Amino acid sequence: MIDSTFYSEAIENSFGSDISVKNISPVGGGCINQTSKITTNLGPYFIKVNAVDQLNLFQKEKRGLEILKEKSTLGVPNIYGVGSSGSGSYLILEWIEKGVANTDFWHQFGRQLGIQHKESSSQFGLEHDNHIGRLPQSNRFHQSWSEFFVQERLEPQLAVAERSGMIGKTVRNQFSILYKKLNHLIPKEHSSLLHGDLWSGNFLCGSTSSPYIFDPAVYYGHRETELAFTTMFGGFDHNFYSAYSEEFPLEPGFDERIEIHNLYPLLVHVNLFGQSYLSGILNTLKRHI
Repeated sequence: MIDSTFYSEAIENSFGSDISVKNISPVGGGCINQTSKITTNLGPYFIKVNAVDQLNLFQKEKRGLEILKEKSTLGVPNIYGVGSSGSGSYLILEWIEKGVANTDFWHQFGRQLGIQHKESSSQFGLEHDNHIGRLPQSNRFHQSWSEFFVQERLEPQLAVAERSGMIGKTVRNQFSILYKKLNHLIPKEHSSLLHGDLWSGNFLCGSTSSPYIFDPAVYYGHRETELAFTTMFGGFDHNFYSAYSEEFPLEPGFDERIEIHNLYPLLVHVNLFGQSYLSGILNTLKRHI
């Protein structure tokens, strides 16, 4: 059971005995972890809590945040602690006070993401696996984006959907046809360092109008995949895309490729939240096979 004692132990494990918890207030927005603002005598902190057997989720998230903090110019919360106590596991991060997003915020956000995407690797993938939401995400290295996209992104999610009865052989066969066209549909580029789960719930405007990113699913992938995901639920101003294009122009025809890239997050949402996300997948397959 997660109670005030758990939070006190988590804070003390991370900071030592000179810190004390004054208040714990829930923070909304997440559906996987229990999130709260912890006010202490040394200031506020953000804590994510889950069952003790989910510690690996937080350990991988910590590694992703560390990569972004090292290689991205975007704001990334400081990490203060990760561990377990009793029946729960936790990740303690810097508390970022929200500000108001203006045109300068969106311009800065787009430009800095473009700079981040110039960080490259010789292959597509990452030296460790992580998670997308609560689902495992395989990051085995591949030389080509199409191989990585099929083997490490689409196929694992299709297997989960197939086992649960969400999809059948017809859809499987349609994906097989699409796979043969990917090399011609998606422009070849060097890999880019991606946040990996960049939607409107995983960034915020800080008190000084600077963009912060968090809850990553980091890997080196095709940068169009990241930008496509930002369009799936909205929440990104047009100045964000304009500034990105100024910093790191996209190949022509990106708008027509968005739905192909978004097959992955749509499959993830089918496996996490159900068949309501399946229609978008079926429509995309119909248009491209």
